[in-house]
Amino acid sequence: MKINVGVSNHHVHLTDKDVEELFGKGYILTKKRDLSQKGQYACEEVVSIKTNKGIIDRVRVLGPTRKYTQVEVLKSDCEILGINPPVRDSGDLDNSESITIVNGEKEIFRKNSCIIAARHIHANNEELEGYNTNDVVSVITNDNQIIDDVHIKKDSSYSLELHVDKDEAKLFNLENGDVVKIK
Repeated sequence: MKINVGVSNHHVHLTDKDVEELFGKGYILTKKRDLSQKGQYACEEVVSIKTNKGIIDRVRVLGPTRKYTQVEVLKSDCEILGINPPVRDSGDLDNSESITIVNGEKEIFRKNSCIIAARHIHANNEELEGYNTNDVVSVITNDNQIIDDVHIKKDSSYSLELHVDKDEAKLFNLENGDVVKIK
């Protein structure tokens, strides 16, 4: 089965409370464009993320808001920030890195909120028959590179797509819209 590739950059997911702390009481995030997964979107809003070692500006906020604040960075961001976040599935934040999120003069420090997202395949419940959420597979690219340790995530709202970050896309010579298949 052919699976489209989606490449992501560093980004931030915020709670309603953190949106208000960063942007003001009653603030609603502004949709810039829809993402490939139903109901998910890139926002007009950008923030900075910082540690005592460094700062990265213009980090996109993604919507809608979540029950937890999560900052997803690239491995290449870690040297700038002086951190070593774990590679994890979204929402698995125990013992992850702490980071400060900045909008102008407003700052919020969040413990256990920063990870490098594990590469994963989104699939709806009818796709990838024989595979379940939390299964780990390998995929093969068009130029026969093998990508191991790809986590399966299944939900009725998902669209079939492999998600890798910009660093992994560069490593495996992938771009948005490329196609891979499970090995």
